[in-house]
Amino acid sequence: MVSAGGIGHCARNMKLNQDQTHLFASTLSGVFCRPDCAASAVSGSQSREFQTALEALSAGFRPCSECKPLQSGAQDPSWLEALMGAVEADPARRWFDSDLEAMEMEAAAVRRWFIANHGMTFHAYTRLRRMGLALQQIQHGAAVRQTVLAHGYESEASFREAFSQVFGSPPSAVDRESCIWINRIATPLGSMIMGVSDQGLCLLEFAERRMLDTQLKRLRRRMGRVFLPGDHPLMQQVKTELDDYFNNKLRQFTLPTEAPGTEFQESVWQALLRIPYGEMRSYAAIAEEIGQPAAVRAVGRANGDNRIAIIIPCHRVVSSDGELTGYGGGLWRKEYLLSLEQSQDFHLA
Repeated sequence: MVSAGGIGHCARNMKLNQDQTHLFASTLSGVFCRPDCAASAVSGSQSREFQTALEALSAGFRPCSECKPLQSGAQDPSWLEALMGAVEADPARRWFDSDLEAMEMEAAAVRRWFIANHGMTFHAYTRLRRMGLALQQIQHGAAVRQTVLAHGYESEASFREAFSQVFGSPPSAVDRESCIWINRIATPLGSMIMGVSDQGLCLLEFAERRMLDTQLKRLRRRMGRVFLPGDHPLMQQVKTELDDYFNNKLRQFTLPTEAPGTEFQESVWQALLRIPYGEMRSYAAIAEEIGQPAAVRAVGRANGDNRIAIIIPCHRVVSSDGELTGYGGGLWRKEYLLSLEQSQDFHLA
């Protein structure tokens, strides 16, 4: 077991809203808030003021779940929430540049952002969203003709052609067993991309992680599945358990997961799941545990290849001297997660 002594030295790496000013923390609740939050109504010796979220976190306070001073999706542009809200309000809608301009958004800027963050244009995303929703309804027994017409396709033939162009196979060859549903989820550490199948959660990565595209490609090759934007009943459980985790109400996730890898990778990921909440292990200790003490570097690679962040707790692995190293989501997130788990302020749900 590695001590917590290594935490704190990397605060300089944290990037949480450095320009946020005048945050207020309660020494009674251990929570810091925005100044306009009702939960920040504390004064005198019970209150502390911070200029930045970085300072508040470094002092051991956690963000308020009501006013969200870390502002989920810190890397996201201000227009994204309204745009995605409009898409989800009517996922069958066909979008054009003129629609974006009517919402006072620059179509070229929206296109660039989606390509940079999702590897596709906004219009490609909405086409996939419509296609996925139509396929989902067809798989649940909806009439094919009425469904494809309701989702903006001129005919069954045009739907099949569009589907085959994207996935290389007709929709009749794609059943629920071959689908992974993809969606975004907001957390106190920023937006994450989750992917679920009927078997379980198979992807949970920070949206701006550079390796996300590589992870998606590897998962597609490994599982031979079709990725479709859309909703799935399991996504609500993912959200609920993550909310409870960040609010100090949950220490053990119960989510079903599907994490295929090489035999070595799977042995490492299983070892990660055995690290208790609030504790850490070194890469060398993991190598010893799986019976391959010389494979320390390989353990590090497998740790970095973990596709289900937080749930499979790769953040609990540190170097032998306690230094925080090698976290794909950024060392500032690793420090936050470890500090959260080592907090004694735990509340049973």
